[in-house]
Amino acid sequence: MTETGFEKAPARDRRRFPGISSRAYEHPADRSALVALRKLSGFDTVFKALSGLLPERSLRLMFLSESVRVGETQFPHLYAMLRDACYILDLEKVPQMYVQQDPNPNAMCIGLDEPIIVVTTGLVELLDEEEMRAVVGHEVGHALSGHAVYRTILLFLTNLAMKVAWIPLGNVAIMTIVTALREWFRKSELSADRAGLLVGQDVHASMRGLMKIAGGNHLHEMNVDAFLAQADEYESSGDLRDSVLKILNLLPRTHPFTTVRAAELKKWAESRDHQRIMDGHYPRRDEDKDTSVTDSFRQSAAHYADSVRTSKDPLFKLVGDIAGGAADMGGKLRDKFTGAAGAGAGAASQDKGAATEQG
Repeated sequence: MTETGFEKAPARDRRRFPGISSRAYEHPADRSALVALRKLSGFDTVFKALSGLLPERSLRLMFLSESVRVGETQFPHLYAMLRDACYILDLEKVPQMYVQQDPNPNAMCIGLDEPIIVVTTGLVELLDEEEMRAVVGHEVGHALSGHAVYRTILLFLTNLAMKVAWIPLGNVAIMTIVTALREWFRKSELSADRAGLLVGQDVHASMRGLMKIAGGNHLHEMNVDAFLAQADEYESSGDLRDSVLKILNLLPRTHPFTTVRAAELKKWAESRDHQRIMDGHYPRRDEDKDTSVTDSFRQSAAHYADSVRTSKDPLFKLVGDIAGGAADMGGKLRDKFTGAAGAGAGAASQDKGAATEQG
């Protein structure tokens, strides 16, 4: 163990990604939402006006007065990780980072004008250096993607919904927006997990970190393969009632379930997309302005369609079967009403007759 209480980091160089666009690692659903928002006319003006209502200045003052700001003289090992993560992802301005006294392991990136990263003491004490490096990269990924803005709005709207809960229609309207934002934010967490892997470049450390967040600091009692098997069991087991319960359990959460995050990250780590980034082939930030909203939505739709098609969840399988059955029925109806089936039969009959004459 070192003076900082972490295990010594392996002596190895990490690849750097100059000019990398957040589109390189963003989940398709997350990417399509962000591209649409960035292209929306007047989007910046609306958020500048909204910033006056949001308690951002209050949050900054609170962290400044009640937490420890990471720097060269306070938590220097975390500051080194933060600077390293920004260097790898080519984030020019290093965000402020605070350590907050809280036994619950947690981290977040919030702020409208400038992102603020906050990690709890519970998280710092739980993870070793390589695991923590992935978490810091995760939060820097949020900053690079601009997630901090929407996370701040989500926190604001959630608090507002609690204050106007006594107004039936007002609460319903706000909670509708909150539910949509939570669905987006769950996908943004998968994006940030990928950013954490690009920074740490150690998939085993990323897996260990997620496993510790789920089961605590008892690594000798846990197994990554068994942990991933839980994700597969969660997705495939049960019946339609369990599928509905999964949805209800997920709706109030801003983060996907930990086993699901681990499985998703492992899948991406083994993908061609990840390998291309590691080989230096990735979208550049200076190309973001030319990104097509339509293409982004098409990719998002394709992802969801593929998820339904390949999912082992009973409800998704039923939806896939119904969709497949509807497609087959649609094809049969189209053939019937356009005469395609009859034409095909007639053509086959003519071919048979011709063959008879030739024989």
